[in-house]
Amino acid sequence: MKLNHFFKFTQRCLTSSHRFASSYVNIKDQEVSPCLIDSFGRKHSYLRISLTERCNFRCQYCMPEEGVALSPKANLLTTNEVIKISSLFVRLGVTKIRFTGGEPLIRKDLTNIIKTVSQQEGLHTVGLTTNGLVLYRQIKELKDAGLNALNISLDSLIPAKFEFIARFKGLNKVMKSIDAALETGFDPVKINCVVMKGINDDELISFVKLTEHKNLDVRFIEYSPFGGNNWKDNKMVPYLEMISRIKKEFPDLKRLKDLPNDTSKAYKVPGFKGQIGFITSMTENFCGSCNRLRITADGNLKVCLFGTEEISLRDALRQNIPEDVILNTISTAVLSKKKQHAGMFNLSKMKNRPMILIGASPNKTKFHFLPCAKVHYFNKATLSSILYQAQAAFTTSSRSNLSETALTHTNAEGKATMVDVGSKSPTVRIAEAEAIVYLGPTAFKLVEQNKIKKGDVLSIANFAGIMAAKRTPDLIPLCHSIHIDQVSLNLRLDSTTHEVKILSRVKACDKTGVEMEALTSATVAALTVYDMCKAVTKDIIIKSVKLLLKTGGKSNFFSK
Repeated sequence: MKLNHFFKFTQRCLTSSHRFASSYVNIKDQEVSPCLIDSFGRKHSYLRISLTERCNFRCQYCMPEEGVALSPKANLLTTNEVIKISSLFVRLGVTKIRFTGGEPLIRKDLTNIIKTVSQQEGLHTVGLTTNGLVLYRQIKELKDAGLNALNISLDSLIPAKFEFIARFKGLNKVMKSIDAALETGFDPVKINCVVMKGINDDELISFVKLTEHKNLDVRFIEYSPFGGNNWKDNKMVPYLEMISRIKKEFPDLKRLKDLPNDTSKAYKVPGFKGQIGFITSMTENFCGSCNRLRITADGNLKVCLFGTEEISLRDALRQNIPEDVILNTISTAVLSKKKQHAGMFNLSKMKNRPMILIGASPNKTKFHFLPCAKVHYFNKATLSSILYQAQAAFTTSSRSNLSETALTHTNAEGKATMVDVGSKSPTVRIAEAEAIVYLGPTAFKLVEQNKIKKGDVLSIANFAGIMAAKRTPDLIPLCHSIHIDQVSLNLRLDSTTHEVKILSRVKACDKTGVEMEALTSATVAALTVYDMCKAVTKDIIIKSVKLLLKTGGKSNFFSK
């Protein structure tokens, strides 16, 4: 079943719900499309797009010392895909796009991307976040291309300490880039400084003094937990402590008025040309006014920097999914955005990625698998024929041998163990699973009319099913982590039986199968339907969850 088939059900949601009545238009009469408004009323007009996972620095707060495993180039967004995604979000009302990384200046097509994107009508700001190492070489051409906002990361003004934090020499070149940016007309140039206790917190005053004669906006960022950066709460300097220290040197430090969606709390020393600010993600979160969405280098949409939920827009583009259907997918993701992140102590305990790979799969392998074989999609008659031939190949003796096969998840002593798949070669694996949920006439009618108070049941269950497939190894103890290529769900309402029939399909090119991912996906989608409708009736029954089909591996075909 093609991904196209999965997405068709969302077209019904698209046409039957007033929410999308004016979603796919050039926004003129409203600030943003309803697609970009979450359940708390936050309007998302700011999009951050990561252009690469690569960086020439190895900053301690950003990645582990041993480095990270990067995605194959083919998995990353192409120039045209970046431009298509930018154009789509601008038409939905995004007015600010910032290009990030990794280090975006590593992309040879950066100038072309900025030039094309900056010409889109309705886009006011095109920004760049860079480590500044080679920026001075390209700053003029980037400005001419349309770049009009610039952030440069700088964590120390002392060469030896700079090298210790970044694990790379280059302070002089970064300072040269800052001066070049000011001379080119960027006003102001924003400086991002991650403050770490016992490392660079003794330089707060030196950074403030940078703003005396230069129009810089130095933003001190509270140290945040990401995978591999050895975060501890005693290494994080709280915002109020930073303020207290700075006021000892500059007692007349003045609080400035922030704009509604600012992440930085702005201050200024009277008489200084520039200003300072504090990004207080850990001690005083600004989630309530967050208007940011993120696209990762491999094309996933993230609605929160610290969230784990993602959905692939890259796959939708590459499989030519209709744009109006993509809108419904975007809306489902935005609606899933939580009121606020989990808090610094909970975040520190959560499984997370290195900051440089935010949004990328936490289970990336350092090996680049061979390209997946082309997947052929069959109609029912052809598939039945293939399955019949595969089943006929099993002799009576082979079936009897199968019955005597030892359980794969136990060792010789009968204890639970994880199967070793190290010697296997990656092959294309596909699995389909089905779940059926009986709603009863009352809940069924409300779901059909999209009138359940908790929201669009089918869209949210669809999103939950996709996320569940990705989290299967966290839920099922002996499952392997698999690089999933595609998850698709088809939720169909059966008016004759008052049931929701859920079909989940998972595809991967890996060393082991994806039947558990398909089953988990269908199950969690069914549970989500149950949860969203349970306030309406107690008649709901999850009638069945079963595997329908799997391909790949030794058994190749299986079907019920």
